[in-house]
Amino acid sequence: MASPVTISVSSLVWVEDPKIAWIDGEVIRINGDEVHVQTTNGKMVVTKISKVFPKDTEAPPGGVEDMTRLSYLHEPGVLQNLGTRYELNEIYTYTGNILIAVNPFQRLPHLYDTHMMEQYKGATFGELSPHVFAIADVAYRAMINEGKSNSILVSGESGAGKTETTKMLMRYLAYVGGRSGIEGRTVEQQVLESNPVLEAFGNAKTVRNNNSSRFGKFVEIQFDKNGRISGAAIRTYLLERSRVCQISDPERNYHCFYLLCAAPKEEIERYKLRNPKSFHYLNQSNCFELEGVDDADEYLALRRAMDIVGISDHEQEAIFRIVAAILHLGNINFVKGEEIDSSAIKDEKSRYHLNMTAELLRCDAQSLEDALIRRVMVTPEEVITRTLDPVNALGSRDALAKTIYSRLFDWIVEKINVSIGQDANSQSIIGVLDIYGFESFKFNSFEQFCINFTNEKLQQHFNQHVFKVEQEEYSKEEINWSYIEFVDNQDVLDLIEKKPGGIIALLDEACMFPKSTHETFAQKLYQTFKNHKRFSKPKLSRTDFTISHYAGEVIYQADLFLDKNKDYVVAEHQALLTASKCPFVAAFFPPLPEDSSKSSKFISIGSRFKLQLQSLMETLSGTEPHYIRCVKPNNALKPAIFENINVLQQLRCGGVLEAIRISCAGYPTRKTFYEFLLRFGVLAPEVLEGNYDDKVACQMILDKMGMNGYQIGKTKVFLRAGQMAELDARRAEVLANAARTIQRRFRTYFAHKEFISLRESAIQLQALCRYAMAGKQYEQLRQEAAVLKIQKKFRQYIARKSYLSLQSSAIALQTGLRTMTARNEFRVRRRTKAAICIQANWHCHKGYAYYKRLQKAAIVSQCGWRSRVARRELRKLKLAARETGALKEAKDKLEKRVEELTWRLQLEKRLRTDLEEAKVLETAKLQDAVHALQLQLDEGKLMIVKEREAARKAIEEAPPVIKETPIIVQDTEKINSLTTDLERMKVVLQTEVQSKEEVKEAYNTLLTEKKELMKKLEDAEKKANLLQDTVQRLEEKVTNLESENQVLRQQALAISPTSKALSARPKTTIIQRTPENGIVLDGGTKKVLALAAVPYPREPETEERPQKSLNEKQQENQNLLIKCISQDLGFSKGRPIAASLTYKCLLQWRSFEVERTNIFDRIVQTIAGAVEAQDNNDVLSYWLSNSATLLLLLQRTLKASGAASLTPQRRRTPSASLFGRVSQGLRASPQSAGFSFFHGRALGLDDLRQVEAKYPALLFKQQLTAFLEKIYGMVRDNLKKEISPLLGLCIQAPRATRASLVKGRSQANAVAQQTLISHWQNIVKSLKNFLNTLRANYVPPFLVRKLFTQTFSFINVQLFNSLLLRRECCSFSNGEYLKTGLAELEQWCRDATEEYVGSAWDELKHIRQAVGFLVIHQKPKKTLKEITNDLCPALSIQQLYRISTMYWDDKYGTHSVSAEVISNMRAMMTDVSNNAVSSSFLLDDDSSIPFSVDDISKSVQEVEMADFDPPPLVRDNSSFAFLLQRSD
Repeated sequence: MASPVTISVSSLVWVEDPKIAWIDGEVIRINGDEVHVQTTNGKMVVTKISKVFPKDTEAPPGGVEDMTRLSYLHEPGVLQNLGTRYELNEIYTYTGNILIAVNPFQRLPHLYDTHMMEQYKGATFGELSPHVFAIADVAYRAMINEGKSNSILVSGESGAGKTETTKMLMRYLAYVGGRSGIEGRTVEQQVLESNPVLEAFGNAKTVRNNNSSRFGKFVEIQFDKNGRISGAAIRTYLLERSRVCQISDPERNYHCFYLLCAAPKEEIERYKLRNPKSFHYLNQSNCFELEGVDDADEYLALRRAMDIVGISDHEQEAIFRIVAAILHLGNINFVKGEEIDSSAIKDEKSRYHLNMTAELLRCDAQSLEDALIRRVMVTPEEVITRTLDPVNALGSRDALAKTIYSRLFDWIVEKINVSIGQDANSQSIIGVLDIYGFESFKFNSFEQFCINFTNEKLQQHFNQHVFKVEQEEYSKEEINWSYIEFVDNQDVLDLIEKKPGGIIALLDEACMFPKSTHETFAQKLYQTFKNHKRFSKPKLSRTDFTISHYAGEVIYQADLFLDKNKDYVVAEHQALLTASKCPFVAAFFPPLPEDSSKSSKFISIGSRFKLQLQSLMETLSGTEPHYIRCVKPNNALKPAIFENINVLQQLRCGGVLEAIRISCAGYPTRKTFYEFLLRFGVLAPEVLEGNYDDKVACQMILDKMGMNGYQIGKTKVFLRAGQMAELDARRAEVLANAARTIQRRFRTYFAHKEFISLRESAIQLQALCRYAMAGKQYEQLRQEAAVLKIQKKFRQYIARKSYLSLQSSAIALQTGLRTMTARNEFRVRRRTKAAICIQANWHCHKGYAYYKRLQKAAIVSQCGWRSRVARRELRKLKLAARETGALKEAKDKLEKRVEELTWRLQLEKRLRTDLEEAKVLETAKLQDAVHALQLQLDEGKLMIVKEREAARKAIEEAPPVIKETPIIVQDTEKINSLTTDLERMKVVLQTEVQSKEEVKEAYNTLLTEKKELMKKLEDAEKKANLLQDTVQRLEEKVTNLESENQVLRQQALAISPTSKALSARPKTTIIQRTPENGIVLDGGTKKVLALAAVPYPREPETEERPQKSLNEKQQENQNLLIKCISQDLGFSKGRPIAASLTYKCLLQWRSFEVERTNIFDRIVQTIAGAVEAQDNNDVLSYWLSNSATLLLLLQRTLKASGAASLTPQRRRTPSASLFGRVSQGLRASPQSAGFSFFHGRALGLDDLRQVEAKYPALLFKQQLTAFLEKIYGMVRDNLKKEISPLLGLCIQAPRATRASLVKGRSQANAVAQQTLISHWQNIVKSLKNFLNTLRANYVPPFLVRKLFTQTFSFINVQLFNSLLLRRECCSFSNGEYLKTGLAELEQWCRDATEEYVGSAWDELKHIRQAVGFLVIHQKPKKTLKEITNDLCPALSIQQLYRISTMYWDDKYGTHSVSAEVISNMRAMMTDVSNNAVSSSFLLDDDSSIPFSVDDISKSVQEVEMADFDPPPLVRDNSSFAFLLQRSD
């Protein structure tokens, strides 16, 4: 599909992309065969010009319905068209007469109702939009008109929607060809209701599809001569029997097993069933339920479908009895018996299931046991009975289960066919083929082999009828035609089915030999097909083989091929079930002939399947085929996801692209000569008037119209694509010109005649009218002048009189009011002054006394109370932690921190108490000592005085002179002794004074220490209070989470049980808030809201109409809101208008408080559509700002239902002041809160009204949080992608340009340096542009800081790792270069300010320190301590060791660190490795989301809801009048 259009510079083209298959871009440069394309994601792609395809710039925005009409028919054009239509839920698209159906993975009921069927009934193909009904109608009309049978082939891989498409086809055929049946049962009902029955017994959950058909189905719908359905037949192919016994996780067994386990209680007790997890055939996988499917309801639906298709109650009971028996059969286990190679029932549990199986199958339990573990071998001499070992016994059990289920399924199909009834006289049928798609899993066995063989056959059929038949038609007409090659898979079919050397033939041959194993079978395949181009042997495998199918290579495991190809009917099993007392079971196993009654009958499943497939192909060859290609848009099975590569591969495998190319490269339009002349003869009337041959006439018309490339065959004209439309346009133009000529002449005559008559009458009428009007106008003007004069005088008098009266009254009132105000103000001031004085004295006395009382007990009471509160809160946290496992780790840390702080607080308390006691005791001791010394000093002085008095008295009373001398001597001695004692007392006193001074100094030291301890105690108290606040916030967060979880669980329980409960739920009428009913009066509003919340009883239709119109009005308002926010509304005063508008509308409409609404889903879808795969940073920044603002408003507004009652009230209540009461009153009033909010003032944390949020609002908040994180990640990754190649240039730049840095050439050096630094300048430029984009979109600075922090961390990781991994980068000159670049980044950080950059510069610490190490001089003189502590504290020892060993100086030739330092580093590395610490020296890039919603909420102290002009879409809408209210 090479491009036929010349590619030039500036052309818009498509180029291949490994991620999205094809991407568009603009051609920048063309060099010969190479073309340079600048893609839309910013990449430059260089490719061959032959691999570039032009892009249609004028393609319709919604795509085209038939892809043959595309201007450029190539892979990217087809892919874009399908993707564009899929986004619009247009899942059907034509490719000629082929329908492509893309699975929407959601219900679209509007596409399949009866009205839609009526529209397509009888409509011309292509007249209406593409639809599966159109294909069914074409097949039906072709059958009616031509009397030929038709077939519709529905193909596609598993999960593409084949089964659902088949249902829709049969519904439409039943609609157009239905007729009333006999006895109240119609054929079409039975055909449609056969689907649930067959799905229950033949469908199962696989890895790719929850309802995958594990069998092929061809439905023949038979019609009578009047086009009415007269009968039907269903053929099935290759039921996957092994699934009954073997399933893999996360798949499921057949649906019927799970439906029966969910049956009503009485039926479960009847069959002795339990939970599916208790049965071996079901518990091999962990998947037991399907999302959105209620097995109990499905079971009842299955029973109803069985009734419709004609299965009686007795037969239904027998069917489910057999299904239950298979489940019990799977729980029978075996152990080794007493004899060699024998087995026995394992335990009583297995014995119970054995008896239950026998009871359900109505056979003897001992006979069942013998049939499972014993085999009878008939020889010419004797009959030998042998027992099976446990492994073979399990195989016998599984073989019996598979045989019974296979026979049951065949019986159900046959019963459906008999019940529906076949019309033997019918000559026309429409066959609908629904068969498994191409499968390629990790492990592919015999089932995948047969499925892919079927798809190869169908692909060949598709090739033959779409490609080969097209070419044969051209050859038959003998026109020039160049055959276009297509993929023919005949060689693959020969590889599989050819006799005698095909894989199936070799498999049958291996099954006939008892000693054959899967290894011998694989070796036989290797030898036979070793040179076959479609067959290969995988490496390192002994049994696997690979087949190159049309859709790709598939590796098959041949381990179970032999077992799965055999279909043994064991004689013992045959005899057991033939003897069953249940006629239904016995009918499955009719008696065998005598010669085979004692042996096993071998049947090749592969050969039987090949014969069935051959019969199917013969049937299809006898019908007119129609094709529907089902496409699975994504492997996640989710809506709104279109994976280009996945879809493109399916289109290639289905041959759709090849069909498009053939159709448009050939001649899609064919007309016979007569038809062509009849239609286009008006284009050349002279040709029709001449006597020309039809062939010549056709050629003359085409030549006249300038047509090129057409072909004229024997009987037909063949036109290229688009030529038919051009000829029709020319024909329509000719016919329109002729019609306009006739109309022009006819209208001219009548118009001229009427004009003459009207002109004469008009002249007379105009004269009379003008005369009368002039008189009236003059009289009116005269009267108006008089009236104006009278009015002027009267109004002047009235106004003057009113003014004088008002002036005198105003002066009197002003005088009185001013007097009264002055007196009141004077009185108030006098009283206030007196009260202030009294209160000041009383408060001083009261406060001083109260302070003294509380000062002693404050610390002890606070500590005790805080400990008590902390223990109480700790107990609450422990209780809360049982349901909040996510916060368990944080709780444990907080518990330890609380205990540690409590212990430290108690310790400091005890230390302070001991210190106080020691201080008091020491002070008391010192005071006692001083007091004792003072007493001693006083006693000494008193004694001295007494001694002096005694001496004086003794001298006065002395005897005569003869005794004078001795007395004097004695007194002198006493005086001397007293003096000595006095001196000694002085010394003691001085010693005591010095001791007192030392005690004072110690006391001062103790006081200083006390102050320090008090300061530490205050710090500890602050930390304890901070920790307590943290614990409180975490408790509140835990409580809120519990409340939200409780609400979510209640909502889930409320909406999940049954449809009956949903239907019984009362409807709640939601009344939109308007100025009339929402803001006027509080009382009235509350009454209206109370009435609105009451569920209304069912009223007549007349009362439902207002509600319906109200809901329609709400829907219109929601549509307008979605349409508004989908546009770029910009910003107002730094706040995003879209977020403000959305929040105001949701709050006004009370959307947060309703149980069910879709407005949140629509908002989320709008945001998702805007940011999906967006590379435009401006758009992403815009939505990042809106999402953050809206989420912040929701975070501070919404609270879970019941959260207020569950949240501990630990915060102090506001003071009972007038302002506090007013603020509380405002918060308590929803109307006043909403009114104040909408007036655009700055709202703090407590100003936003708290709303009891319901489940949709909480879910919307979670989704918005996820989108905020997603958009943040996209913006961050875009910035990383933008600077990543520049970082690579920075790392490689020194090596690339260092050769030009030659000493002595300053000019060359300057140029080289400028070249080197330009890469860093480009990085700075990118950062600057990115910051400007974020600031222009008013992204919160907190997010900007986080974004640049992670970006700088990414730069740090990239540069640092490159430095450690490349020795040439670890050099002195490279360090200088990096240092210069880092200086550029540092300067940018300064210019950007800390508000937007934050600590981003600190994230470069590793590369900064590494560069600093590279550029320092005298490295050998540095010690290890200096390096690790001063130069590079952030680097690990492994990183330092690697830098030191890799360093080389390419500029000055200096050396690295000393050998001693290297040795010490090596020793430290050994110790680190012994301590089991990671030895990796590379850094990891952190791509996580570095913030939470609480972080954003804390970073923004207030939410400013600025005024903004409503968008034009809602400005004039009365429903949005609340947006026009402004602040004062």
